[in-house]
Amino acid sequence: MAFSRYAFTPNIRNDLGQSFKMTTKLNVRIRKAVTSGQISFNTHTIQEGERLDSLSQLAYGSSEYWWVIAAASAIGWSLQVPPGTLLQIPTSLSDVMRFLR
Repeated sequence: MAFSRYAFTPNIRNDLGQSFKMTTKLNVRIRKAVTSGQISFNTHTIQEGERLDSLSQLAYGSSEYWWVIAAASAIGWSLQVPPGTLLQIPTSLSDVMRFLR
């Protein structure tokens, strides 16, 4: 039995309690908000052994928001990113959630 890569797309819940699948369109919306300055962020260069889920745990207190870092940094759907990759980590999840409506 084959699995679709879309079966693993995370369900997102915005601040209104609405649940939906994360899509490329939403990733682009988040990335554009970061690059235009609508979402503030800190930069971080990936070190050997770091993963997006562990960085999410440090930044947001939960590993489940790794996709926020991936979307903001335009790196796709991978938890493992090569060392030296520059990330843009949004400072506020509520700022990001404004763009998921």
